[in-house]
Amino acid sequence: MPPKKAKAPASRSPNDLDRIVGSNIRALRQSQNITLQALATEIGVSHQQLQKYETSANRLSAGMLPIVAEALGVEVSDLYFNEQCAKSDQHDEAARLRKECEGVIQRVKSKEVLASMARVLRAMAV
Repeated sequence: MPPKKAKAPASRSPNDLDRIVGSNIRALRQSQNITLQALATEIGVSHQQLQKYETSANRLSAGMLPIVAEALGVEVSDLYFNEQCAKSDQHDEAARLRKECEGVIQRVKSKEVLASMARVLRAMAV
């Protein structure tokens, strides 16, 4: 008689990884001064659903990960990055600010606005 295969847990409740992803989504959203409603609209869910993702009350589907990452201007892998890892790497303030600027730039749709932003950034670069 062949050995029985282990069954995957039937529970769809959030696990530690879901909590990390949800927490990182919230941290990234807040660091870029994006409201819950604005991000929810951008990714096509209600603000209540987004809040459930951020608090790990609901699990985020694999298909939603690239949508959320794009809306936040980050890579999907950044959603999995544990805050404790960030502390151990001792990311400096300049790196955080660059990431924040990158996220803001990613959200701009207008070529004219992007051109204006580029001129301002070039003028301010030292």
